[in-house]
Amino acid sequence: MLQAVARRTVTGVNASALRSLSTWASVAQGPPDPILGITEAFKADKDPRKINLGVGAYRDEHGKPYVLQSVKKAEEAITAQNVDKEYLGITGLPEFTARAALLAYGAESDPLTRGAVSVTQSISGTGALRIGGAFFARHYPHAKAIYLPTPTWGNHIPLFRDSGLEVRSYRYFNKETIGLDFEGLKADLLAAPEHAIVLLHACAHNPTGIDPTPEQWATISDIIKERKLFPFFDMAYQGFASGNIARDAFAVRHFVAQGHQVAVAQSFAKNMGLYGERTGAFSLTVADPEEKARVDSQLKIIIRPMYSNPPAHGARIASQILGDPALYAQWETEVKGMADRIISMREKIYSILTHDLKTPGTWDHIKNQIGMFSYTGLQPDQTKTLAEKAHIYMTSEGRISMAGLNGGNVEYFAESVDSAVRGKL
Repeated sequence: MLQAVARRTVTGVNASALRSLSTWASVAQGPPDPILGITEAFKADKDPRKINLGVGAYRDEHGKPYVLQSVKKAEEAITAQNVDKEYLGITGLPEFTARAALLAYGAESDPLTRGAVSVTQSISGTGALRIGGAFFARHYPHAKAIYLPTPTWGNHIPLFRDSGLEVRSYRYFNKETIGLDFEGLKADLLAAPEHAIVLLHACAHNPTGIDPTPEQWATISDIIKERKLFPFFDMAYQGFASGNIARDAFAVRHFVAQGHQVAVAQSFAKNMGLYGERTGAFSLTVADPEEKARVDSQLKIIIRPMYSNPPAHGARIASQILGDPALYAQWETEVKGMADRIISMREKIYSILTHDLKTPGTWDHIKNQIGMFSYTGLQPDQTKTLAEKAHIYMTSEGRISMAGLNGGNVEYFAESVDSAVRGKL
């Protein structure tokens, strides 16, 4: 009888009333992730010509996810070691963090040789940035304001806001030239208050693919030193941008050599293909080993209630590669191969649009940009038409992931862009 009463009670209350009784009734529907929306539209499309240029992950010449041979060999070596499944320490696998710092700063780095780099393993690059944001919010002795380039990776803004920092911006992209707004960048950094934090993309700027030249980096370093700003590098693509590990680390190493204290967030998702392993590192250059010990202790205090300790498998893979000369050499060859494939796609698009199709406008920016992403200069109405008529999916502002192009679809892509630009699609 009680069950019957319960059934009558529930069925007698409409859905609206039930929602009003819920603790979470006032929770608003959040906006969809724009990249996820692109992927969902792509999956729903049944046209065999469809191309997804939204996803930020490397794809091989056949459009498939790619597991590096050096990663496979590293996993075989780890399996042979019969490692356990115990927790790592709060700051991760010590040999991994030491080798990650060496990769970023270089063997001749003064802070590294003096034992003056505080480093912790992180949950990929996002986790490294989040740890860094929390550390600055808690311990940075000056204004808690961080300047981000416009545009920047979409996750930077909520990530640093949620860390407790005030997010501001500096100019970076020139829509007219589809290039670096270097004059605007310099003016905004010169106008920034002393001791502000400045987020810099170490290489392969996401989403524009536009990097400063070495000479421009030197000027940026001088301005940051003059204004007493603090440089915080997001280095998610070391090796993946140009195919050269040292070249892609130029900005970080130059700033350190010029006497800056820096913060660096590293990711091994792109350059080792360890996307799902969530492998990264956060580091700070400090005054001396005694200061390092104090900073280390505070990083542990931040990490412990956040996620306690990081996952082991990806760190073991990266450490095995970085610590084995033969595997390291193979990895360098593979990461250069990934970078070269993307560069070849840039050159192919440029050649077809400029020489074969003589598409209106200038397309030099396609081959001048670097890394996984490119700002094409396409307008929202053109990207919408490309999705609806040509089944080519990208962000509304015309950002594409070059990794989604290959020998089988690049000509179709270029021909579709030509038609969209001419208004004939």
